[in-house]
Amino acid sequence: MNTTTFDAADYLETEADIQEYLRLAAQDGNAQHLVYCLGVAARAKGMTEVAKKAGVTRASLYKSLEEGANPKLETISKVLGVFGLKLAVQVETFLEREGS
Repeated sequence: MNTTTFDAADYLETEADIQEYLRLAAQDGNAQHLVYCLGVAARAKGMTEVAKKAGVTRASLYKSLEEGANPKLETISKVLGVFGLKLAVQVETFLEREGS
């Protein structure tokens, strides 16, 4: 049997797909997960195009979004902006804080 490695980037076909993917990735509050998903989204759109629109070099973007990277908040904001998204702060509900 032939198998291929699953890559979510292959299924992010539209801007709306990418936006929803990143919105869901940000919901759990795990910064490493969001950075990983930003990398997937950037690959789906094209790293060169994303880097250019974010105002960073392609090499810098790869380094910022590689596994285990800890990119600056400014970089995350710029990359989100390429996809028509922005960071926002919201109040946690009591249930969210209690883990229920």
